Amino acid sequence: MIPGAWRARSWAADQFAARLLACPWTLDGIAAAVWADNPSLPARSRAALTVWVFALGEETYPPPPQTLKRHLIASPHFKPKREPLAAAVLDPPRFAPAHNFADLPIPRLATIGALAEWLGETPEQLDWLTDERRTHRHATLPALRHYHYAFVRKRDGGQRLLEAPKTRLKAIQRRILREILAPIPVHDRAHGFVPGRSCLTGAQVHAASCVVATFDLSQFFTAMGSPRIHGLFRSLGYPWAVARRLAGLCTTITPSSVVCRLPPEQRPAHAVPHLPQGAPTSPALANLLAWTLDARLQGLARAAGATYTRYADDLAFSGDADFAPSLRRFGKAVGTIVREEGFALNAAKSRIMPASGCQRVTGIVVNDHCNIRRADFDRLKAILHNCVRIGPASQNRGQVADFRRHLDGRIVWVEQVNRQRGEKLRRLFERISWESKEDLF
Repeated sequence: MIPGAWRARSWAADQFAARLLACPWTLDGIAAAVWADNPSLPARSRAALTVWVFALGEETYPPPPQTLKRHLIASPHFKPKREPLAAAVLDPPRFAPAHNFADLPIPRLATIGALAEWLGETPEQLDWLTDERRTHRHATLPALRHYHYAFVRKRDGGQRLLEAPKTRLKAIQRRILREILAPIPVHDRAHGFVPGRSCLTGAQVHAASCVVATFDLSQFFTAMGSPRIHGLFRSLGYPWAVARRLAGLCTTITPSSVVCRLPPEQRPAHAVPHLPQGAPTSPALANLLAWTLDARLQGLARAAGATYTRYADDLAFSGDADFAPSLRRFGKAVGTIVREEGFALNAAKSRIMPASGCQRVTGIVVNDHCNIRRADFDRLKAILHNCVRIGPASQNRGQVADFRRHLDGRIVWVEQVNRQRGEKLRRLFERISWESKEDLF
């Protein structure tokens, strides 16, 4: 191709890519743009170009502008008219939600400038907070990082990395959560981080079942990569550039100096943009991005005559005697769906619990009704008894800052699960003398 023709084709592809990205990234949206922009092409050629463009990205998630431009240049179906290279007059970016999200009461932000103004930041500050230049992974000084990092020991002896945003970014994330994410309905099988639902409401569904099976999703938050988050914001109606900034505000790349302290199997997911465990927006985004997973697992459970719930990364299924014989085959089907949805199961935490043994969902015993483990009740009862007998300071072995509030919170939880047992503990708690300052703090 001669240089002049190449420049003209490149210019046309650049302009057409911008028009495509201003439309909803669906097959119908792309078809409408192709047909409007190429009126001289035969209908068959326009249909072929639509399929060619749509094949580049997943549904509702468009490719980056330069990738789309190169894809158009390489297409045999892209045949732009020969026009002089002049400044194009393009329609401005517009807020265009997918049909399911058309009526949501969320801010209609069509440009980066509008997003920056809504957040009270400048576009330059927004680029820095979203790590647009991907420099955060190399930050060694805490002052140059947007997150605080802490390793917390898990019950199985491993460590979990908590990534807590600093004050400025946390305030922005809370606003995104409150005004953009909170109005979006989540799947009715999701019980974690949803107002009005809890691990208790999720466990109640499985009470008095013949058999209970639980599965654990491995690296639940870090499995949510930036493309999926960007795609969600695009579906909500935000143009490509705005959705990219919103995704950047809700994701992070863990600095290399922190990644090297992680187990080898966890490092790849942290070295790319991911949902940080510790950000206000992460639980809500995780629930929304797991919608298809929940829908498919609910359908699988319904077909098997079982009941399904999910609390964050904990999957729970229960059923009657007819469900029990099919559990081996059922577990394989669960694993297949989980993998196809971009997650992975932690095989070491899979459990099949018949009614003859202790059945637990999210730590709550569900054999006949929701209850706490007898050992946990006895342990807390013994602590309270010793607090009455020899003083609370003797029982605060973990040096909890506010031991009185700590014990009260544990009793409140027992009261929610089992009222009678909770009342017994409450009576013991009210007999404790908190006169000493050493006991109070």
